[in-house]
Amino acid sequence: MAKPTRLQDQVKIRGIRRRWLLNSVAIILLILALAVGAFAAMLWSYYYDGTKDDLSRKATSMANGFRMYTRTDYRAAAQQAVSSYEDKGRLELQFLDTTGTVLYSGSDLTAGSTPSTPEIQQAMGERTVRAWRGRDPDTKERILTASSPVIYQGEVVGVIRYVTSLSNIDRQFVFTMTVIAAIALAIFAMVYFSNLYFVRSIVEPLAGITEIAQVIAGGSYGVQIEKKYDDEIGELTDAINDMSLKIRQSEKTQSEFISSVSHELRTPLTAITGWAETIQNGECRSAADIRKGMEIIVSESKRLGNMVEELLEFSRIEDGRFTLSVEPLDLKAELEDAVYTYTEFFRKEGITLEYTDGPEEMLPISGDPERLRQVFCNLLDNAAKHGGAGKRIHVTLFKEGAEAAIRIRDYGPGAPEEELPFLKNRFYKGSSKARGSGIGLAVCEEIVTRHEGTMEVGNAEGGGFLVTIRLPLES
Repeated sequence: MAKPTRLQDQVKIRGIRRRWLLNSVAIILLILALAVGAFAAMLWSYYYDGTKDDLSRKATSMANGFRMYTRTDYRAAAQQAVSSYEDKGRLELQFLDTTGTVLYSGSDLTAGSTPSTPEIQQAMGERTVRAWRGRDPDTKERILTASSPVIYQGEVVGVIRYVTSLSNIDRQFVFTMTVIAAIALAIFAMVYFSNLYFVRSIVEPLAGITEIAQVIAGGSYGVQIEKKYDDEIGELTDAINDMSLKIRQSEKTQSEFISSVSHELRTPLTAITGWAETIQNGECRSAADIRKGMEIIVSESKRLGNMVEELLEFSRIEDGRFTLSVEPLDLKAELEDAVYTYTEFFRKEGITLEYTDGPEEMLPISGDPERLRQVFCNLLDNAAKHGGAGKRIHVTLFKEGAEAAIRIRDYGPGAPEEELPFLKNRFYKGSSKARGSGIGLAVCEEIVTRHEGTMEVGNAEGGGFLVTIRLPLES
């Protein structure tokens, strides 16, 4: 499968930036739009509805003051009210007759005219104050009017009308809304660019991490990413750097394992092949030589078989085919069988195997006897292989609370302190030159863990290497 190119990475990053901005900035934009809309509605109500209500109250109040006048008295009182009207520059006061003709006007400019705005007839027909906003049919100027009927003894004798220009209000409304829109736009710009900067501070490091991750995926294990942040990006950087180092270590370990196993397999095969050819060619002069050769062939074949079985065992663990045949058993009896088996074998190698039995009673556990025997034999074999120089191996069995504990100690040189944390890792052999695949301890720990126990490894006080196994006892 083709690897993603740098351009494809940039497209993905732009996609992340676009989604981020759409999801975050769109919400801010919606909030600002709703806020500006709500403020515009409030401002509209304050300027236009407030002015309309004010004119309606004035018209109603003035009309109520004229309720005592007849049609004739109404005209005389209207003329007198117009002559004493003082707010002519801001608000025009008109007195109309029942035909809608202006009798008197505070500005003297509209007297005798007939305004064609609809609220006049509505006020006379409905006998209540009515307001109207729009363009004057004659001057085309935007105006706001309020007309209230003058009623005398149930009869409409005239209409009092207030008229004001909306030019100043329109300018004030537009100016205020422009300022509000500019503030909203400035807020949106700040939010947008701050989000853009924030997204860039996340996306650009991710782009660099992605590029290095692709380099690692291409086989350059061990490559490190420069850590620039101490946040989640920094944690991701640390995780990828750690992964890169572990992959490099794993590759190195597996390469060493393959080389080691190849050497381990080649050694017994060379011995088997050499002695088989020697016997086949008749080069052995005596029955003793033939017997010695056959013993070597059998011994090396068994060692080869054990190595193959160990590899197969590890393979079963890796692919999940490893199973236990659990049954009630006496741990003490199983350990003693293994110790007895290896005592004579170690004696021939010049190694003394000592066994200390703490409890006299049996130690019942639930386990797989074959797997546990495999653990004991493997650990005893390791003790002889790596610590045989001490010529002594000590096995101790004792009861520790609700657990049984087994200690297997050799008196060899022990393991380097820096290698102790890795000894149970698969394929790890460290600085040891002894034969083996490096998976024996990993298999042993897997078996002990599946028995709900623990296995600890370390150097013993006074020298040598110590393995401690703890298994839960049956109640």
